[in-house]
Amino acid sequence: MSETTADFTTPVPGKGWTRSRLITIVALVTAVQVILIFAFGEKKEVVPRNVLNVLTLKFANTTDGQLELLALEDPTLFVLPNAKDFAAAAWLTNHEPEPPSFCWTEPPRWLPFSMDGLGAAFGQLMQTNFPASQPFNFRPVPELNLPTLPEETAPAPNSTMRIRGELAQRQLPSEISLTNWPYADVLAPCVVQVLVDAAGNVVSTVMLKSSSYKNADDKALELTRALRFTSAVNPTFGRIIFNWNTVPPTNESNH
Repeated sequence: MSETTADFTTPVPGKGWTRSRLITIVALVTAVQVILIFAFGEKKEVVPRNVLNVLTLKFANTTDGQLELLALEDPTLFVLPNAKDFAAAAWLTNHEPEPPSFCWTEPPRWLPFSMDGLGAAFGQLMQTNFPASQPFNFRPVPELNLPTLPEETAPAPNSTMRIRGELAQRQLPSEISLTNWPYADVLAPCVVQVLVDAAGNVVSTVMLKSSSYKNADDKALELTRALRFTSAVNPTFGRIIFNWNTVPPTNESNH
């Protein structure tokens, strides 16, 4: 048997539609349809439809009484002047004061005056108050001068403590015994400023004046902090003065 092959790419004349013919017919049909639509189509104007059941915003007016509710939410209600506040009647209406009348219809009536009473009060004053008489002696009175001898006070046998200021009005329940310092020279008074509370406790100590001997100054601060005064209503300031007495140092004290 002999094999035969068919060629499908080339159309057979007289059988089927060609591609160009098919495209031409489709274009003609489309053009006819478009012409018919424009020729016989109904032309109407576009009318917008009525919108129903839509949320609307309406401002309050004075007729329904809702304007006063909106005025309460105003942040400047109590800051700026308002025509409906309590002082509007004063600053909206300007009342001019009426000028005073200076018409004088009645003549002046003078008080009666007696010429006989002039100086009577002054005369009565001079009769009851006589000025003190003082002799005119311009020579100074001699003054008697007596020679004064310096008073030398003997040093205290022991050290002493004195309280000065407002703190002196508060007493100590017990006496404080002070010792003498073995020192080769005289010690200056040691002054300590203190603050005592109402219960009588010393709450603050400040060294105002040193005795030039550290051991004596430290002892003064230690004794001051241990003091207990009588109670009072308010805290009290004061100064405590320590007059240290010195004794000749010995060999044991030097060591």
